[in-house]
Amino acid sequence: MFEKFLPDLRVDSVFDIDLDKLYADGYRGIITDLDNTLVGAKVPSATPELTEWFEKVKQAGLKLVIVSNNNFDRVSIFASPLNIEFVHKARKPFGTPFHRAMQIMGLAPEQTIVVGDQLMTDVFGGNRQGLYTVLVLPISIADEGLGTRINRRMERIVRRRLGKTGLWLEEDKRK
Repeated sequence: MFEKFLPDLRVDSVFDIDLDKLYADGYRGIITDLDNTLVGAKVPSATPELTEWFEKVKQAGLKLVIVSNNNFDRVSIFASPLNIEFVHKARKPFGTPFHRAMQIMGLAPEQTIVVGDQLMTDVFGGNRQGLYTVLVLPISIADEGLGTRINRRMERIVRRRLGKTGLWLEEDKRK
């Protein structure tokens, strides 16, 4: 049961994702969360380093769509200046926003990865849709809202259960 919360890959940040390997493995698109995945929840725009990463995504031949549970204003203020398409008020982990993002990119599940900082929304939602899931460490836990803080408590329970079955092996940096 808890295996649906297990990501295919865990990295510290989006900058640690091997984009060329993903492309070589047949992936053509990235669905990414926004808050605490790309920037802190209270950071309105992309950092220069992140803008450079978006360019590397394009150069690697990958498409990208932001899927966020946040509101239109938050997501559009971030994504529009970068000409990145997005799905706001996504209601992850439901499947509809993932399918909408794949439709925007014109891709199938086996060509798509999901990148996010939460097991309960990004990883669980992506796994339920048969997508390759990548879990990153959250950028700024102190800026998270109540709903996310509740999810973090549930994540600790899930990680403990996965650890007892031997599926969550490495030291957890999230504590």
